[in-house]
Amino acid sequence: MGITKFALKFAAPVPKPDQYSRYLFVGPHPDDIEIGAGASAAALAARGKDICFLICTDGRYGDANAPYGISREELIALRKEESLKSAAALGVTDVRFLMLSDGGFYSEEELLRGIAAVISDFRPDIIFAPDPFVSSECHVDHLNTGRAVQRLAVSAGNPGIMEMLGASAVPVQAAAFYMTAKPNAYINTSGYLKTQIDAVFRNHLSQYPEGSEEASSIQLYLKLRAADFGIRILKKSAEGFRVLGGIHMHCLPEAGK
Repeated sequence: MGITKFALKFAAPVPKPDQYSRYLFVGPHPDDIEIGAGASAAALAARGKDICFLICTDGRYGDANAPYGISREELIALRKEESLKSAAALGVTDVRFLMLSDGGFYSEEELLRGIAAVISDFRPDIIFAPDPFVSSECHVDHLNTGRAVQRLAVSAGNPGIMEMLGASAVPVQAAAFYMTAKPNAYINTSGYLKTQIDAVFRNHLSQYPEGSEEASSIQLYLKLRAADFGIRILKKSAEGFRVLGGIHMHCLPEAGK
């Protein structure tokens, strides 16, 4: 560890992602929040935190495992219904949808304005989104969503910038990126792993039919990930995030390592 990075730990420590009151979880598709941070959302909801889920795309192209013969319009409606049920299973009732086209068929401005509007209305302390800097990530919606949140996290408190996006300024305090290869902060999810797994695999059946190989593989991954991250903080299970506080988001390159 370099001297500068070591000093940064004392001068500007990474915020604890469970210390806030208002949480905005942004997901590219209808099941991503639950898979990336569902156990954390359940744990936070159980502690009485205010939580909002924002789902950016309509999931219209997630039809590889969808019921045979279902139309795009029917799949969109089904995935929205699945999202509401899954969120409720985690204890989250404030669920919002931008309904942009799955597959990246929207403009950057549409995505930015949509997320900015929800930030302005919900007024989160911290925003969660997929990490856009994972070398293995290839899905355009994950990359777009992560980049949009990265951009808005640092700009949300600027009245001029938010006005250009048709929204009002909100002093967002931190961003937390899930599905990350470089976690620097963790949330204790002991007792909530089963809640997460049930929320995903009992509700998002259009994506993970009961007994499917993909469902079994992802469930195993979630269990192993929870155990790995739990060991790091001496807990039974945990979820890891790359967290940036306001001071880390601009001109401090060591904060992102």
